[in-house]
Amino acid sequence: MVKLANLKGLASLGGADSIGTGIAGIFWFFLATLIEPEEFGEIQYYLSIAGVALFISMIGAQNTITVYVAKNIKLLSTLYVLTIILSIASAIILFLIFYRLDVSVIIFGYVIGELCIAYLLGKKFFTKYAWYVITQKSLTLILGLIFFYLFGVEGVIFGLALSYIHYVKIFFNGLKNSSLNFKLFRSRIEFIGNNYMHSLVHGVRGRIGHILIAPLLGFALLGEFSLALQILAVLMMFSGIAFKYLLPQDATGAKNYKLKKIVIVLAVIITILGITVLPLILPTVFPKYVGVVDAIQIMSLGIIPVTLNMIFISQLLGNEKSRSVLIGESITFTTIIFGIVFLGPIMEIKGLAISYVLAYSFQTIYLIFVKYFQKTKNTLNR
Repeated sequence: MVKLANLKGLASLGGADSIGTGIAGIFWFFLATLIEPEEFGEIQYYLSIAGVALFISMIGAQNTITVYVAKNIKLLSTLYVLTIILSIASAIILFLIFYRLDVSVIIFGYVIGELCIAYLLGKKFFTKYAWYVITQKSLTLILGLIFFYLFGVEGVIFGLALSYIHYVKIFFNGLKNSSLNFKLFRSRIEFIGNNYMHSLVHGVRGRIGHILIAPLLGFALLGEFSLALQILAVLMMFSGIAFKYLLPQDATGAKNYKLKKIVIVLAVIITILGITVLPLILPTVFPKYVGVVDAIQIMSLGIIPVTLNMIFISQLLGNEKSRSVLIGESITFTTIIFGIVFLGPIMEIKGLAISYVLAYSFQTIYLIFVKYFQKTKNTLNR
């Protein structure tokens, strides 16, 4: 049986992420109907560049903070300060390259949001997490559309940057309530370093496609592929919720086997719906984005391996075994780049979608082998 406390926590996470993903989805789907695929692709291109800067800056990677806050290891302020220093440097560099203030400003929104969410999850403040996430997504919808109608496509990113403003209070409270401790930081450098590289590879992998697709295949194809990814994010919503809930649980030794089985079953059901039902709906809703139907049918096959990966990664990170996670992310990263460069020009959006499924499938195979060898090793050591 799933414990009542677990159900309450999962309900808070699930409600917040479901509502939040729905609100964000409404914003992006509505915006897609107002603008051309090229314009949609251009927005996603610059957001992806800012996203890469986010993960370069995140010494206090979200999973690191979640695990250490859950374990009551006093490194919060140290990780916050190092991350903000790198964020300032990243923002300055991007402004000098692109001369776009909006791209630099949104880095700070991304960083503060990630740091504060990690703290709330580590503390298991799931109700507070729900309030903050729903507020941020609501501000995304409201401010994103207000800035779009006031300033056009160029104003959208500014609106998104301001949607993180309410996280500032948690951020400064975290700085005040803990002290810098570089000695403890150095003693934990292996886990922090491996997790930073995992976070960096994972984050860059999720955005490198947008950055490569634009010059190789054009903003229009990027716009279609980005919309497919937005739809997929909605389909994978529950898997993401489960990961956020399971990571602090795994960090403190809770197993949650029944919940993990439920998550996998739901992933199978959602995969079937993505292949059979969505292709009937999408052409009516997004007539300008003709390639999305083919992409989403293929990419839905990736929901199951992504869900399995989240479960395996949560177990590994909860035990501070981040090296295997890093290797798995590197496999995914390499496969996606290979697919974009070689399959993209040949098969266009279908090639991009196939690359996505192959990348996560290869990661799943690797993590299954890791789990098998760890189990074998533990059996031999008994």
